Amino acid sequence: MKKILLIEDNLAMRENTAEMLELANYEVVTAENGKVGVEKARAEAPDLIICDIMMPELDGYGVLYYLSKSPETAAIPFIFLSAKAEQSEVRKGMNMGADDYLTKPFEEMDLLEAVESRLRKTESLQKEYEGSEEGLNSFLQDARGLAALDDLGQDKKVRTYLAKEVIFREGDFPNYLYFMRKGKAKIIKTDHYGKELVLQLVGEGDYFGYMAILEGKDHHETAIALENADVVMIPRTDFLSLLESNRDVAVRFIQLLAGNIHEQEAKLLQLAYAPVRERSACALLELHKRYVKEGNSEGIRISRDDLAAMVGTATESLIRTLSDFKEDGTIAIQGRSIVILKPEILQKFCGRSQPYT
Repeated sequence: MKKILLIEDNLAMRENTAEMLELANYEVVTAENGKVGVEKARAEAPDLIICDIMMPELDGYGVLYYLSKSPETAAIPFIFLSAKAEQSEVRKGMNMGADDYLTKPFEEMDLLEAVESRLRKTESLQKEYEGSEEGLNSFLQDARGLAALDDLGQDKKVRTYLAKEVIFREGDFPNYLYFMRKGKAKIIKTDHYGKELVLQLVGEGDYFGYMAILEGKDHHETAIALENADVVMIPRTDFLSLLESNRDVAVRFIQLLAGNIHEQEAKLLQLAYAPVRERSACALLELHKRYVKEGNSEGIRISRDDLAAMVGTATESLIRTLSDFKEDGTIAIQGRSIVILKPEILQKFCGRSQPYT
């Protein structure tokens, strides 16, 4: 059952509206003013918020402002209620990020249609998009439908990069958002002595190069193809238009792109304090999970230098650690490929709180 928070200072209106929603099989939480409404939004985590504009303590615009500043509440669909029908009021609410606007008095069906429509759109944006070009097109098609940006993603270029070819360099201006259609790449940072650290490995279905666009700055790192790779290049103007034109789409796209932030933080902590064996085990598990498809016996193909840069150690130290893993039967080495035989043993070395899957 979907939960709706109704923020309305007029007792009769609040009770009548709540009854309409409850009869339509929604769970309704009510608040008598904006201040209480903000507190209940944070405590109750509703699926949708319906909020009056003119209220004591804190008006509807203030409620929307405070909720939009919190990651926990910013994505909740928001519908304004008001007795005012002036165009300026509608425009102000929409500019602040409201999803819909109902003018009091309203008919029961107008209310329910607005609620159902908004919940359907939110659910469509919360679905997982397949990590493929079809998934990219599906996402862009949904975005076009919501934001009415018919040309979004059209005329996007696909470029093939050869192994070891640079996709973008540190200091380059971010002209594109990149989507890996086929192949692999590494995102690296190089220190003053020329020592390379692999910050991220990019595989099929991954977006990359977006942080510089979001920050409005040059790239902080370099992206290099690990093998021949087909990369979809989405112009930064299309990406920014997508973010600016529709709050729902912006929230979904940011979630899609930034979902690995906590994982990256954990990696940095591990890099700073964990021993080489633990870091090597975690790197092998990550590669096995991301790149080795079920039933594929070919294993992980990655150079020892690249793997050492990912682990953050000297190549010689990595090779010794791999030899130890090979001797105890945890891995097998077939030329350049590394086959994981006992991922549960690597999991023990890795020391993660959750089991490897």
